Amino acid sequence: MKKLILLKTRLKFFITSAIFFFSILKLGAQNLTAQQFVEDLEFLKKELPKRHKNLFAKISEEEFNQKIEQIAQKSKTLNNEIFEIELYKLIKEIGDEHTRIEPIYKTKFPINFDFFKEGIYVTKTDSLHSNLLYKKLNGVENKTTNEVIKDFRKIIKSDNQSYFEIYFQNFINNPRVLKGLKIIDSSTNANFILNQQKYLISSVQKHNFHEPFSKLLRYRNNDKYWYEIINDGNIIYFNYQDCSEQDNKPFTVFNDELFRDIDKHQPEKTILDLRNNSGGNSAILKPFLDKLSENYMNKKGSLYVLIGKKTFSSALMNAVDLKRNFNSILVGEPTSGNVNHYGETRGFRLPNSKITVGYSTKYWENWKGYSGPLLPDIKIKYSIKNLKKNIDEAIEYVKDAR
Repeated sequence: MKKLILLKTRLKFFITSAIFFFSILKLGAQNLTAQQFVEDLEFLKKELPKRHKNLFAKISEEEFNQKIEQIAQKSKTLNNEIFEIELYKLIKEIGDEHTRIEPIYKTKFPINFDFFKEGIYVTKTDSLHSNLLYKKLNGVENKTTNEVIKDFRKIIKSDNQSYFEIYFQNFINNPRVLKGLKIIDSSTNANFILNQQKYLISSVQKHNFHEPFSKLLRYRNNDKYWYEIINDGNIIYFNYQDCSEQDNKPFTVFNDELFRDIDKHQPEKTILDLRNNSGGNSAILKPFLDKLSENYMNKKGSLYVLIGKKTFSSALMNAVDLKRNFNSILVGEPTSGNVNHYGETRGFRLPNSKITVGYSTKYWENWKGYSGPLLPDIKIKYSIKNLKKNIDEAIEYVKDAR
């Protein structure tokens, strides 16, 4: 009898908890009212100019206010997805790469893409879709790839092609963005056209998407900084993929180990790989730069810095320093960050949608008179054919360089 009472009590608790959980989910999925959209817009209109270092560097105050009003006039026809798209369009016109909106996205399509010289290809999937790996993107639903790119240019600033490509990669598997742009009708399923065939893919919870680990050297380790001696001891490869301290190893300790191995093995070349690094604190790398300035490696033909689309913010600042003040050769792709830019990001949340708005608080003039992204000395065009063979063209260039 006691067991039966206990079972009933547990069942009642489970049912009550489930009802509460699903009611919270339903509440989170509810569309905001027209008045709530307007309230968020008014809050944005008031707070962003006040907090930003110089919001009206590329857009006038009058234009900004007009665009806010234009969105407000649509408030009765908006839903959550379209409201987010309207905000993306507004932020794009501001033209500041660090000022952005960050809605809460809980799902994604378990498929990642990247740009190659042959086109846009699948580079990562979950185990259920492993047959799609390395297939070419030809479109989504009824739109061709070029039409999808054209839609994305409405919400992503494209004066810097690397910046556009990074955000395209972040958005192309995002159900809410695709639905808000009216590329797809459903938040749960979409037809991706790959190698000229339709594949129906269902969205998954973000934490359920476990991406397979690439065999390329640059992805072999998840640590924020690590190194490996390669090419029969002739090259020391230093991967720096996050401008922050690692919990189990302070950077100064790591840096001492790195230079002890350089002194011990006397490699002919050093590679510093910044291609996975989107920023943080630029000062973290200072101990490396201090020692490098006095090291035999600081000479042309010995020091190579790999940059790419993901090189952004503080990592970009480190790359600029290495270009201007060291005898380095930059290899790779243009950075997604512009050399001179607004940054030092802070944020606030809109009251109803809870969308986080990131804004810049400082202007960084890293290279007076320089315009646009940091360009490599040696430009690499990556090929899907080489990725399939686990060949990294940038590293291969350094190996062969004389």
